Amino acid sequence: MKQTRYQLSLIIFCLLLGAICLLIGTHVRQSEPSAIEVAAGANGNYIKWVDFNVSYEALCTAYQLDMESYGSPVHLNWIELLAYAGAKGGGSFDKKSISLIQKLASELSSGETTISELTKDMDYYDYYYEAYEAVLGGMVGEYEIEQENESGEKIWKKVYGLKAFSPIAKGFEYNDYDDFGSSRSYGYKRPHLGHDMMGQIGTPIIAIESGYVEALGWNQYGGWRIGIRSFDGKRYYYYAHLRQNFPYALDLEEGSVVTAGDVIGYMGHTGYSAVENTNNIETVHLHWGLQLIFDESQKEGNNEIWVDCYALSRFLYKNRSLTEKNQETKEWFRHFQMKDPCVAAYQSNDTQTPSE
Repeated sequence: MKQTRYQLSLIIFCLLLGAICLLIGTHVRQSEPSAIEVAAGANGNYIKWVDFNVSYEALCTAYQLDMESYGSPVHLNWIELLAYAGAKGGGSFDKKSISLIQKLASELSSGETTISELTKDMDYYDYYYEAYEAVLGGMVGEYEIEQENESGEKIWKKVYGLKAFSPIAKGFEYNDYDDFGSSRSYGYKRPHLGHDMMGQIGTPIIAIESGYVEALGWNQYGGWRIGIRSFDGKRYYYYAHLRQNFPYALDLEEGSVVTAGDVIGYMGHTGYSAVENTNNIETVHLHWGLQLIFDESQKEGNNEIWVDCYALSRFLYKNRSLTEKNQETKEWFRHFQMKDPCVAAYQSNDTQTPSE
């Protein structure tokens, strides 16, 4: 009998110990971010996965604080503000995140502390900064753009702010919703790794960020599509299902340099066919995707990183490119030209020849 009681007590103790360990493990997992994997590559460690869950409200709040502080003694960096909130919230954003961003901005603006001081002992801040910088790094900065003066004449203005654009031209209506991760079945079952914006055939499609054309042509899944790489190599913008017969801007080719806000193509519903130039998709829409590339091994294959673009699409609505139509060629062009320093820097480096 004593042996039986001893065995029973031992079993109960083990069960209690296991339950305690499970609770502790669950708490630790919940307090850590959902994506923090890194992998060792030929060039060192690089981020292996990113869940971009920054809300539209957080993007707007951080951007506004960055804008308002431009030219002040303490210029707030919107990516730093978002990375701080991301590290505090494990990558999740809610109403508390907005208050956290505003409080951080107030502390930094006082000049009594710095982001380096506040984050030196913070777990995962560096990870979130690198991840968010990879997504947002080319979207805000100084640039020159044409504006109309009181006489209606175009003049150049040097400004600071959002220099990335919505992929849909100004004045063209569209509908969208958060469809990232929904199921797709053509060819094989897979998650939808982009964002669909439904509109009318021929709607001008706009370059979101300046970069160079890395891919152009037919793909049986995406139909007529364009792939544009950011100059820093971290972002690959994918624009798919473009118009039958007239999918692209006529002067566009692989290697072309585009400036944010340029017309690059036209909305359609091509794709889902091995036969080139086929309309096999019922709904007219633009599919745009954003792939992050920390190492070239991630460009194609099982290690690709695609992020949810819904909040970004809402945010980019703030900056839509006004276009006008050439009635002879039927092409659309941007109305206000833009000078992006990133374009000039890239073209300067591209044309330099090695010294003899």
